[in-house]
Amino acid sequence: MSSTLGHTMDSPNHTNMDPSIFFLLGIPGLEQFHMWLSLPVCCLGTATIVGNITILVVVATEPALHKPVYLFLCMLSTIDLAASFSTVPKLLAILWCGAGHISASACLAQMFFIHTFCMMESTVLLAMAFDRYVAICHPLRYATILTDTIIARIGVVAMVRGSLLMLPCPFLIRRLSFCQSHVIPHTYCEHMAVVKLACGDTRPNRVYGLTAALLVIGVDLFCIGLSYALIAQAVLRLSSHEARSKALGTCGSHVCVILISYTPALFSFFTHRFGHQVPLHIHILLANVYLLFPPALNPVVYGVKTKEIRERVFRVFQRGQRTGLKASE
Repeated sequence: MSSTLGHTMDSPNHTNMDPSIFFLLGIPGLEQFHMWLSLPVCCLGTATIVGNITILVVVATEPALHKPVYLFLCMLSTIDLAASFSTVPKLLAILWCGAGHISASACLAQMFFIHTFCMMESTVLLAMAFDRYVAICHPLRYATILTDTIIARIGVVAMVRGSLLMLPCPFLIRRLSFCQSHVIPHTYCEHMAVVKLACGDTRPNRVYGLTAALLVIGVDLFCIGLSYALIAQAVLRLSSHEARSKALGTCGSHVCVILISYTPALFSFFTHRFGHQVPLHIHILLANVYLLFPPALNPVVYGVKTKEIRERVFRVFQRGQRTGLKASE
């Protein structure tokens, strides 16, 4: 079986190569801007690493922050770091030097981990919504409901759920043949982008991909919406305006993170399946926004809107400044 691999930035002609190799094209139509596009990718990747490691260190070193909401935030930061490491290095290699070659096994592994991490993140966001629901609607039972054991089990469920839902996808793709092209018009091995290259019947892949997405995005968004509907109902029963504002204020960070995470995900999901008139480069840019922006912005949102984290970060920087001044003396 011969395969036609796509062009790099330096060599635009198609070249016959090993059929076990795929080629990630990057952003078709914007090849001349790849170097410029690498700048925001570098900035977002750096912000992801610095921000999420800061969150993990601050929560780990501050006993006062060893609470369910911050432990869930640590789970979110860990997932964001892992997702970033599975995409950003290859993305930068493509943008910098057109190094889009990737083995079939590595492509399937990247696909599995990217989508698994996204499903795990959605599960953790749902857990954080449940945390806010218990804190506001059942405050007296908060400590007995969200124990350390329950939090650990939620973390395990997030990992198992994401892994099991994505596990069939690589096997379903391995049964396909790629008799025409191994050129993936994308910046990473996205499930449907790979499936569209296959010859033969891809209906099982499409149906399973859509089902898995609906099981995660649909179910989680419904449950998150239900949680906040119950929260709103409980808040409206409060007689004090100050109490209502304080209760809603505790949800502000989580609501921002939900909007940051799900908005680009939904745009990417719907344009991929129904937006056939949307230019390919717009769809790919949206897919990258979905992967790059939430991990970079989540720690910023929690750092700015959460007083305890903000004060702890300030203390760390102040301590560092004092240490530097003593050393200079």
